[in-house]
Amino acid sequence: MKTITLKIDDNVNDNFLWLLKHFSDNELRILEQAEYVDDDAYLRSIEGMVQNILDARSEPMENAKPLEQLDW
Repeated sequence: MKTITLKIDDNVNDNFLWLLKHFSDNELRILEQAEYVDDDAYLRSIEGMVQNILDARSEPMENAKPLEQLDW
């Protein structure tokens, strides 16, 4: 199975969900439903995130690590 994420306009949401409900569970399954939140709003919703970003911006460049040393 594949997983996709869709952003559905409120005007067509009910019709779209009606259509999806016509598929069986082994053909299609709704895993999650949530309101769309843009990246900025999402990051601001995480407690302490804004302050962490502001603190990081004020650190001197001498403390920065080269890209090769970052542990992703």
